[in-house]
Amino acid sequence: MDITVKGNKTDIGEALRGHAEDSLQNSVKKYFAQALTANVVFSREGHLFHVEISVHAGRGMVMVGSAENVDAYASFDNALGRISKQLRRYKRRISNHHKSRANDDLLPAQSYVIAPEHDQEEVPEEAQPVIVAEMPEQIATLSVGEAVMRMDLADVPVVMFRNHSNGGLNVVYRRKDGNVGWIDPVAVEK
Repeated sequence: MDITVKGNKTDIGEALRGHAEDSLQNSVKKYFAQALTANVVFSREGHLFHVEISVHAGRGMVMVGSAENVDAYASFDNALGRISKQLRRYKRRISNHHKSRANDDLLPAQSYVIAPEHDQEEVPEEAQPVIVAEMPEQIATLSVGEAVMRMDLADVPVVMFRNHSNGGLNVVYRRKDGNVGWIDPVAVEK
């Protein structure tokens, strides 16, 4: 696994870098024998160290964990603990997913990041939103449970997927009350 450890506007020493690489390698190896890449970013926010860990374990499988603490080592260990907890929770589903979905079709898509509108400015009716980034995406064919698992592992608020049972495009999302919402469009007969 290719591991990148870096500091964002903060200097990290070789001891911290070594601790992060060794701990991450050992934790991820339990669940993914051949994970692809991992990125660890340390940053300072006031008196706290903020750590963000992202592990790309295979096609479409991304895990993200973050934590803050006054100690950089404790912050890293807490973030890694969150990823490990999620991996333990989903271990059976992850291994079943890799066995049963080896040759899934991925639907190519395009992802856009749109600049926010400022409240103070008056926006003309014909104005178009400003696109600040474009990225290729792939929409996987998943069950609803697998989509929720991926949303939790990637620590994202929403996941779009092709429903394995009916082939339609669906969305799962984290609601403000902590529950998971699921949007499954109904076929309209004409």
